[in-house]
Amino acid sequence: MTGTNPARQAPIDIAALADDPYAVYAQFRRAGPVHRITGTDGLPAWLVTGYDDVREALADPRLSLDKRNVTPGGYRGMALPPALDANLLNMDPPDHTRIRRLVSRAFTPRRIERLREPVRRTADELLDAIAADERADLIASYAAPLPITVICDLLGVAPADRLDFRSWTDALVAPDPTRPSLAREAIGNMLSFLTHLIAGKRTAPADDLLSAMIAVRDEEDRLNEDELTSLAFLILFAGYENTVHLIGNAILALLRHPDQSAELRADPARLSAAVEESARYDGPMPLAVRRFPTEDTSIGGVTIPAGETVLLSLAAAHRDPRRFTDPDRFDIHRDATGHLALGHGIHYCLGAPLARMETEIALSALLDRFPDMALDVPPSELRWRPSMRSRGLLALPVRTGGAERTVADRSMTGFAASIRDGCGSFRGTAEPGRR
Repeated sequence: MTGTNPARQAPIDIAALADDPYAVYAQFRRAGPVHRITGTDGLPAWLVTGYDDVREALADPRLSLDKRNVTPGGYRGMALPPALDANLLNMDPPDHTRIRRLVSRAFTPRRIERLREPVRRTADELLDAIAADERADLIASYAAPLPITVICDLLGVAPADRLDFRSWTDALVAPDPTRPSLAREAIGNMLSFLTHLIAGKRTAPADDLLSAMIAVRDEEDRLNEDELTSLAFLILFAGYENTVHLIGNAILALLRHPDQSAELRADPARLSAAVEESARYDGPMPLAVRRFPTEDTSIGGVTIPAGETVLLSLAAAHRDPRRFTDPDRFDIHRDATGHLALGHGIHYCLGAPLARMETEIALSALLDRFPDMALDVPPSELRWRPSMRSRGLLALPVRTGGAERTVADRSMTGFAASIRDGCGSFRGTAEPGRR
């Protein structure tokens, strides 16, 4: 592997990345800042691994998200119909600016803070169900249903209409190469679901985000129909997909570091810092959304031709010892400010405040309810989703640790008080003016 000789292409091993992505990316990072690789689709791409280069590239306006800027015969990616493809992850300004501004008011810190109590209530209800057994899969019973409940409430999706989003997202993000029809079916199911949902909201609008978006489309003419459907798809898909793994990976990190879990119980004010460190240590997205240079662009001393595919490795950047001391160590006392797990620049995650708040509450409620919870299998037996794009567990089997805390006990803990009073609220990682 080399960072300067584009003639040598290093293939990417998905199995190795699933088992230990940080070891794989560390090899690339030590060999150089930029590498010519062969992607899982068999096409060439450029992999960027150093923190400074990744951070700078995330905010570089010459690196486009618009697939129309790709070299002919280059990147293919996920084949989405126009009604799902016209979303923020495929857009540059001015369309990106216009659409992001329309929906950003739904994700302000003040609005998100108002969701804190209902999110805690949902978390407690899920934990009530888990408490009935001594064992549980925390992905299926907790980390997955919590964010889908929250995002569906935000959009206005009725409980009876909340279909199997997990199977759809699995098929899209980690497609089974032996069953290519599953991805096509998932896309068709998602489009059909959203089309009917939007039609229903047009007939009977309510006080929810999707109804407001429809009003912008129909009354103010600031969205076209494909942009409306694509925006609903992105909010549902990204609001669920990334938060599931942010929560699941954070729970795993704490289960593997029981001393730090105990510290959080004793000092719940550290919970916000623990969420940030979890995002840095084992975030949900090993790679940022692919970019395409609109002109020949130098990154890390390597000139990347216009139109070629650039992959920015967040996983490698977060373990860069030039930015984070002893980066392979999980440490809730670390100042993880500046991590890139939720993006940087104009494409900084719109739902970052919501994802942070959900993860904070998910951890606090779990630690509060089951202080003796432990993994039910050796860490080596845990299985990860086979994907370059997503870092998430297929399952997280645990033992609950016997009797849960009583309601009276829970009411006296610092966690209950901190959530009720809104303490330990989320912190931004992007500097002012850089989001």
